[in-house]
Amino acid sequence: MNARMNRRIRGGRGVAMGMDVLILHTVGRRSGQPRETPVMWVADGDDARLVVASGGGSRHPDWHANLTAHPDRVAVELAGGEAVPVTPNQLDGADRERAWQRITAAQPRLAKYQNKSDRRYPVIRLSPR
Repeated sequence: MNARMNRRIRGGRGVAMGMDVLILHTVGRRSGQPRETPVMWVADGDDARLVVASGGGSRHPDWHANLTAHPDRVAVELAGGEAVPVTPNQLDGADRERAWQRITAAQPRLAKYQNKSDRRYPVIRLSPR
C-alpha cells in the first residue's frame, strides 16, 4: 500500500482521502536502510510542514522511531517533486497545542482519533535544512 501511494505522490497526486500527503524519507533505526512512508501533512508557515505520529492510535509508528534515531537523515518529497532535507522538531507545550489546533482544523477526524487513544500523538514540525 505504501508503494502504491508513493507512486501516486510522485505522479503529482499528493492528496488522498481529502488529506495532503508527502513521502517521508527516513533511515531504519536498526537496519540503516532507507525508508519511504506516505504521511499526511499540514502547512506551518511558508516552508515548514506538520506531521502527526498517530500510528493507528495504539503506538508510535515506525517512521517516528526512525526519525528520532536519525534526525539528520530525514527528507520530504512533495507531489511531483524531489526529496528535500528537513530538520524534525517534536513539539511540546504551547507550540504543540497551536500546531494541533491547525492540524485538527484541517483534518477534524484526527481529533476524533486522538480522543479514542490512550496516548498523546506526537506532532513534528519538519523545516527545510
